[in-house]
Amino acid sequence: MVDPRFFPFAGPFRLGELAEMTGATLAGAADPDRTIRDVAALDEAGPEHLSFLENRRYAADFRTSDAGACLVVAAFAEQAPKGMALLVTPLPRRNFARLSRAFHPEPPVEPGVHPSAVVHPDAVLAAGVSIAAGAVIEDGAVLAAGVRVGSNAVIGASVTVGEATEIGAGASLSHCDVGARCFIYPGARIGQPGFGFEMDREGPFKMPQLGRVIIEDDVEIGANSTVDRGAGPDTVIGRGTMIDNLVQIGHNVVVGRGCIIVAQVGISGSTKLGDHVMVGGQVGMAGHLDIGDGVQIMAQSGVTRSLPAGGAYGGAPAVPAREFRRQVAAVKRLGQRPGDETRGTENE
Repeated sequence: MVDPRFFPFAGPFRLGELAEMTGATLAGAADPDRTIRDVAALDEAGPEHLSFLENRRYAADFRTSDAGACLVVAAFAEQAPKGMALLVTPLPRRNFARLSRAFHPEPPVEPGVHPSAVVHPDAVLAAGVSIAAGAVIEDGAVLAAGVRVGSNAVIGASVTVGEATEIGAGASLSHCDVGARCFIYPGARIGQPGFGFEMDREGPFKMPQLGRVIIEDDVEIGANSTVDRGAGPDTVIGRGTMIDNLVQIGHNVVVGRGCIIVAQVGISGSTKLGDHVMVGGQVGMAGHLDIGDGVQIMAQSGVTRSLPAGGAYGGAPAVPAREFRRQVAAVKRLGQRPGDETRGTENE
């Protein structure tokens, strides 16, 4: 259940209002004037809660749920328990997110600069900016309207931050331009020098990292993730991309629009991802690769070559998903004795 100490409450709403917000069609035991007080998961919901079902994996929970109302695709409507109101929509999950935000809106930005924050006199702060305790805003930084900077965050010299972007506590930004409506989570490091070293007979030496990080609009970068600045060309994170916690993005990397990058991924320098690429947890990518639009990479894969658009890949080194599954099946068979179909799988 939602804890009101952490998530302000804005309900209740009538079913008719919820349908209007989402464009959903009311069905089942749906009285437009019925009151819904909050959102909850199917297995936790009660008669005054709204839930959702999109994945058939949770159909059994749906059939036994006590939820008063549920967002569903039409195919599941006939399985609803008696008395449950339905909001039929092709996008239950997305609309549940929208209504969750209606019930629990983000708290309003409290503009102002905390007395313990340090703001350089040549920094530019637009209307409605909020600077929390201990934050540092350096020379020439430009913060657009509605930017929020968390406690002990550092916005480096000449950095620009777009409207309504939030910088989490303890994050640091340097040598970068950040778009509007972004969220940089606590502890993230944006714009640090890339790992640019060369080796000759006298030993390793560092190459100057003279590029920037460009973060386009509507990007999220998770806690303690790092995005290194380019060596000469820029490192770029495309619009609408979501990066999880503990991700390393190397110098000169270009990430396209609408990508999903899960925790503990490492992308080596100068690799380019197309639009809508999905990268599972703990994937490692070599440098100087081209990953096509819409590619999906399974967790813990090792990508050592460029991948054409549209495919799914897994394994180390990564191969097409179907081939990877055949490899896994073959390895299982190697551990089996004739007639023993369980040997090799008992610890899965």
